[in-house]
Amino acid sequence: MAERILTSKDKRAFRAIGLMSGTSLDGIDVALIETDGENRVKRGPARTYEYEHAMRLRLEEALEFGKTLTDRSARMEALSAIELALTDRHAEVVRRFASEIGMEIGEIDVVGFHGQTVLHRPEKALTVQIGDGKRLSETLGRPVVWDMRARDMEIGGQGAPLVPAYHRALAANLPPELDARPVAFVNIGGISNITYIDGGAEPIAFDCGPGNALIDQWLQREAGVPYDQNGRIASEGGVIDDLAQRYLSSGFFLKRTPKSLDRFDFPVPMTEDGELSDVARTLCYVTAEAIARSRDHLPEAPKLWVIAGGGRRHPFIMSYLTEAVGEEADVILAEDCGFDGDAMEAEAWAYLAVRGLKGLPFTFPTTTGCREATSGGVISEPERRGD
Repeated sequence: MAERILTSKDKRAFRAIGLMSGTSLDGIDVALIETDGENRVKRGPARTYEYEHAMRLRLEEALEFGKTLTDRSARMEALSAIELALTDRHAEVVRRFASEIGMEIGEIDVVGFHGQTVLHRPEKALTVQIGDGKRLSETLGRPVVWDMRARDMEIGGQGAPLVPAYHRALAANLPPELDARPVAFVNIGGISNITYIDGGAEPIAFDCGPGNALIDQWLQREAGVPYDQNGRIASEGGVIDDLAQRYLSSGFFLKRTPKSLDRFDFPVPMTEDGELSDVARTLCYVTAEAIARSRDHLPEAPKLWVIAGGGRRHPFIMSYLTEAVGEEADVILAEDCGFDGDAMEAEAWAYLAVRGLKGLPFTFPTTTGCREATSGGVISEPERRGD
């Protein structure tokens, strides 16, 4: 890219890479798209690069430390080592990704860098993502857009979710036979979130409740396994009604939207709450029921639910969700629309990076509660050009 383009009237397609490290702490998702930052989206290759066990432990420690933060600047000294390691790991996977797909680093117009959220407290207008976008830009020699949540919070928003702008672009590209409105895009990551799209109106979006994080943390602590592969553990259990209602009676589900969650807002069950498989099965039910209850905050029940994120692979989450909403709507996987349910969030960060360059909005009053539609992100460009 010869120079940064700052006009929303420029309709050229930018080649953008998005980088996402989510609350599940499983690795870095990398995706390439070409987009004008509006409805023109051409999806490219995507990969996931898993964290080794030691890195995952360091990130878990960072999240624990994040609970103690009271302002964004306090993170710098205590988290500097892990921030450096995380940033360099992202640079490493970008280079690896580019090599694997036969692409030169210099062909990338912009990188969208999410970093790793270690604290999200919207009620205190406080969000912290570690990751040094300036260092990443210098290392790669490419422009990087990062720290994308802060501006939204400065004008009264929740700082999340940010993906709805991309969901709206995907909705505009649904296959005709699946283009039912209203449509809901649901991402089941560590936390679940929903985007509601109906015609040309601004999207409505909010966090639904716990996603994979509770199940993963429960199994890691009690059985030493990172997740419930193919639902094997949950298949041996049943729903514990009292435990399920303890979660579903949370005041969060009654809160008005927009609303967002931190990874630790719903505590992991206690060992004495039940057997391994019963608790796992119960948490699947809670995740699905929380998503289904999001209908209570929407103008109309969606006619189509498009499910992305790691939770779409869990057969019991999907079966409970389909049972809850299936009589009135179709519940399908992102892949059924020709999308990639693993790459959607990474693609979104690439898309948002282009919108950031062009000053187009990331968030809207109906998605985060910000006072007005706003763009965001810090734009870092390398002092030296080239690879």
